[in-house]
Amino acid sequence: MSFATISRRLATAAAVACLPLFTSGWLSGHQSTFETKGPVARTQLDVFYVTLWVTMLVFVLVAGVLAYATLKFKARKDDANKTMPPQGHGNPFVELGLIALSIAALVVIAVPTLRAIWYTYDVPEEQRANAYEVNAHGLQWWFKFEYPSEQIDGTGTLVNANELVIPAGRPVRVNLRTADVIHSFWVPKLAGKVDMMPNRGNHLWLQSDEPGYFWGQCAEFCGESHSVMRFRVVALAEADFAKWIAKQRQPARIPAVAPEQPKLVAAGYVPLSNPKRNSPGYTAEFDADPMGHWVAKQEVDAGEDVALALHGRTVFKEKSCITCHAVRGHDGMGVNGPDLTHFGSRTTVAAGLLENSKVNLHRWITQPNNVKPGNKMYRGVNGMAGYMTADAEGDMTVEHIKVSDDEARALVEYLHSLK
Repeated sequence: MSFATISRRLATAAAVACLPLFTSGWLSGHQSTFETKGPVARTQLDVFYVTLWVTMLVFVLVAGVLAYATLKFKARKDDANKTMPPQGHGNPFVELGLIALSIAALVVIAVPTLRAIWYTYDVPEEQRANAYEVNAHGLQWWFKFEYPSEQIDGTGTLVNANELVIPAGRPVRVNLRTADVIHSFWVPKLAGKVDMMPNRGNHLWLQSDEPGYFWGQCAEFCGESHSVMRFRVVALAEADFAKWIAKQRQPARIPAVAPEQPKLVAAGYVPLSNPKRNSPGYTAEFDADPMGHWVAKQEVDAGEDVALALHGRTVFKEKSCITCHAVRGHDGMGVNGPDLTHFGSRTTVAAGLLENSKVNLHRWITQPNNVKPGNKMYRGVNGMAGYMTADAEGDMTVEHIKVSDDEARALVEYLHSLK
C-alpha cells in the first residue's frame, strides 16, 4: 500500500471521527450561535458558513497541492544524480490565476458580509413602524432595562433588571448605554455582540421567531466579575407580553395580612453554609425548562409565609436596603442597585448567575462577595454585609450592615413575595 493511499485513509478516518463534534452537543447549548432563533442571528450564521466553506476550499486546495508536491518531489536515495525538475516560479499563468482566485474568494465572502452588515445594523425600514424599543444599561456587574414607551404615572419609565422581556415575532431595537466602563451586549441565539461605550450611544436590533427563554452575556472584559455578568431575554406572545406589561406597571405587591406568628423564622430550606465561589446556581429541573419556571414565577409562591414577608419588609427598610434599591409602592427609592418592585417574578438573581430560589437568594444576601467578587453589596468580616456611600467630601466609604440568619430569611420571604 502506497504512502499516498495510507494518508488518504487516515484523513478520511479523522474526518469521520470529528463528525460527531459537529452533529452532537458540542455546538449546542444555552449560548450556541449555531442554534439561531431570530433573523439577525440567522443572517450572521449564514455569513459564517459562507466564510467557513470558502476558507475550507482554500485550505483543501493549498493543503492538497502541498501534499502532492511533498510526496511527488521528496528526495529519495537514488535521486542524487537526477536533474532538478522544471520550476514553475514566475509562471504568469500560475501567478495571475492565484491572484484571480484570491479576489474571487474575497468577493464571494464580501457580498453576503456587506448585505448582512446593512441588514443587521438597524431594524429594516419596512419593519420600523412595528418595532418595539428598549434601553439597556450596562453596569458593574448587571444590566438595567428601561421601556421608554411604558410610562408609569408619578414614577417615570418602567424598569426591569437582568431579565429583558420582549414581544415574540416583533423586531426590538435595543439602545445600548453604559454607566461606567465598556460592556458588550450579546444574546447569541438572537443577535451578535455590540459594545456599550461610555459617552457614546450605540444600538442593535433583535427578534425572536417564537416565545422562548434565551441566555445573554457581557462579552467585553469590564472588571473583576465580568465573567458572571449575565442576563436573560424572555420572548412572549403579544397577548402575554401585554399582560406582563400591565402587571409590571402595578406597584409592589403587599401580601394579604395574616395573623401574627409567634416565631418569625422561615422553614423549608437549609442555607448553604460555605459554598464554593461560582458554584453551580441552577437545578437540573430549571435547566431543562427555564421558560416553564419563568411562567411559574409569575404566581404567588405556594405556602407563602405572610407574617415573615411583612417582617422582611421592615428589615428591608431598617437595614438601609432602600438606599440602593427601589420598590415602587413600598419604601425603597434607591437608584444604585436593581429595581426590586417585581423581583419575585424573576427567574434569576445576581445578574443571571443563580436561579432565584430561596437558598440561592439567602446565599446572595449573606455572602454576596462569594457569589460575585467585588460587587457593591459585598460581604465583609464577621457576617457584615456592606455597601458604598459617599461622605460630605465625596470620598467613597463602606457602610456595614449586620444581617442575622433570621433577618436574611425574612428578607428572602419578602423579596419572593414581590410578584
